[in-house]
Amino acid sequence: MRPVPAGRSPERLSGVWAELRDAPVKEPLVLLPDMMCDARLFAPQIAAFSRDTAVMVAPITGGERIEEISSDLLSVLPAKFALAGAGMGGAIAMELLRRAPDRITRIALIATTPLAETPQEAAAREPQMIAAKTGRLGEILRERLKAAGIGPGAGRMPALNMALSMGADLGAEIFVRQSRAMQRRRDQQTVLQRCAIPALVLCGAHDTVTPVKRHVSMADFLPAAELVVIDAAGHLPSLETPEETTEALADWLKRPGAARR
Repeated sequence: MRPVPAGRSPERLSGVWAELRDAPVKEPLVLLPDMMCDARLFAPQIAAFSRDTAVMVAPITGGERIEEISSDLLSVLPAKFALAGAGMGGAIAMELLRRAPDRITRIALIATTPLAETPQEAAAREPQMIAAKTGRLGEILRERLKAAGIGPGAGRMPALNMALSMGADLGAEIFVRQSRAMQRRRDQQTVLQRCAIPALVLCGAHDTVTPVKRHVSMADFLPAAELVVIDAAGHLPSLETPEETTEALADWLKRPGAARR
């Protein structure tokens, strides 16, 4: 694991777009959004990478188990692809890595965890699902975002507003379905230990759902991981700090490939 400081100079950030133009990525990039999010979670990154790279945002709304969602995705994803997942999307990315390691050329895990849900965490989802089914989805989404930890910077309110909009558009049925899938997710630590492809582990310093220490541990499991902690971000770094997140992903996409152990 090679830790990377979160601070990025203005000169470095301004050069991100030029670097992307100079070094197009060969493999398609598949993005998996977080729970109750859609392609808008990655809008800044899609705008940057789609100039030179085939970018696909895969929906994660189709099942009540991570395994079911992953199986459905494998039937439509490219033969070989770079994979980045945020939150619940990261959990699905790890399941895809378990099922089809030879199809994934590199992996980025953002604001996520390889751990299974504890009984206490699973139980805490039950009243949220009941509330969502009885017309209180907006209230639940606001409570979850408050608990998730969002950075105090300029990107805070736009990120919160976008997250609420995405959640409202997806609706209560998908909230319940995704909650069930997260309750039942498996531990993927062994999968990460076997993974030797270029890996990025990215998180925000203010994330309280998947805090920095969990990402440090996750990066330690990955033989070829780079850890990036963004000081100004929380649980939604792709929206809160889009330039820093895009730069970290660009660096990851340009890293040489590695042989799988």
